[in-house]
Amino acid sequence: MLSRVVLSRVLKNAARHPRALRGFATAHPASPFTEVSTLSNGLTVATEAQPHAQTATVGVWIDAGSRAETDKTSGTAHFLEHMAFKGTQRRSQHGLELEVENLGAHLNAYTSREQTVYYAKSFKKDIPAAVDIISDILQNSKLELPAIERERDVILREQQEVDKQLEEVVFDHLHSVAFQGQALGRTILGPKENILSIKRDDLASYIQTNYTADRMVLVGTGGVSHNELVELAKKHFSALPVSANPIPLGRLSHPKTTFVGSEVRIRDDSIPTANIAIAVEGVGWSSPDYFPMMVMQSIFGNWDRSLGSASLTSSRLSHIVSQHNLANSFMSFSTSYSDTGLWGIYLVSENLMNLDDLAHFTLKEWTRMSIAPTSVEVERAKSQLKAGLLLGLDGTTAIAEDIGRQLVTSGRRFTPQQIEQAVDAVTVGEIKRVAQKYLWDKDIAIAAVGSIEGLLDYNRIRADMSSMLY
Repeated sequence: MLSRVVLSRVLKNAARHPRALRGFATAHPASPFTEVSTLSNGLTVATEAQPHAQTATVGVWIDAGSRAETDKTSGTAHFLEHMAFKGTQRRSQHGLELEVENLGAHLNAYTSREQTVYYAKSFKKDIPAAVDIISDILQNSKLELPAIERERDVILREQQEVDKQLEEVVFDHLHSVAFQGQALGRTILGPKENILSIKRDDLASYIQTNYTADRMVLVGTGGVSHNELVELAKKHFSALPVSANPIPLGRLSHPKTTFVGSEVRIRDDSIPTANIAIAVEGVGWSSPDYFPMMVMQSIFGNWDRSLGSASLTSSRLSHIVSQHNLANSFMSFSTSYSDTGLWGIYLVSENLMNLDDLAHFTLKEWTRMSIAPTSVEVERAKSQLKAGLLLGLDGTTAIAEDIGRQLVTSGRRFTPQQIEQAVDAVTVGEIKRVAQKYLWDKDIAIAAVGSIEGLLDYNRIRADMSSMLY
């Protein structure tokens, strides 16, 4: 309900929810205009106004997430997200909750591997109050010791809930092997021992290092005025520090990540299904191959046999899997980070005797993309991708999310029209090219959990992938 304060914590995983997009916004007569300004301290302010809207979303997107941590401090960014609503120098926790509730607003935050986000949705007249609250949370959180100790238990319970979600577990393991020994390979929540040992100094140090003006974007959408938001930014964010060595948004601010072809298997026969993720190295947000890789992912799409039309979906792989009863479901994914990505498929099957066939036919379809993708499936995938991306921009919060993410990851924004044009430009030849570049006899990362005894070992699967070329 709008009248209730929402203090939810959303664990965003890009691997399951590929997000758009990179680029730069230009004015278009048929669509709102994204206006961007930069303050003297480096803070970026971006708005997309809808003059007749009575509500607005304002928020801060920060170019820092769990990737900005070390092994010792892993879990700090997420811990901070919990602490954000526990009181500031000006507002007690109760006072903060009461103020948001009296505004009829929604206050929210989430942490991902590369970003931390705090945003509010409110009536347009309450934008000044919303900006004040967000700036207070970011700059003046008390980080009191009793609250820190209480949140340890909350986060541990959250971790227990995440551990019950097999998809979450598999994708965390996939990251851990694909980017092993590197920041992207760590989980967002961090290991249990870190959750138990993180101290106030760790939280304060993370804020001091990462919550800097040059790494932030203040976004407003809906019933906002760009000039008004710029003035509010000057009022509330002028005191933000600047990084010692400022790097423009969208530029790589950390060591480049290396993809490692490897696997992790956790056999648990008490789980009735095999849950398997297979991936190659994907592309970063700003890669010229971003849209072709998204289209190729859309060619495979998602499939679930529990749906009535499961056997009639367009994906050729879905027909093969359905006809031979090889899986319960599958979901292709194309997730991007600043310098790398993961492109692959997540498979769930209770047909434990034919897991090798499931892997074989999946990789055979991958290989076919390098040789003979059809114009029909490419055009269909482009239409489905455009629909998914553009229909996702529904409401002020979704648009704010899109603007904030794009500006943080690339320093620019693609308009919906530019998205459509970029997808339309993908050809059969482009699909063959990126398939040969990223799929053709490439190393793979595998994460498997559950009843996986029947899954061939890594070298057999990798060799099977290579043998399909001849």
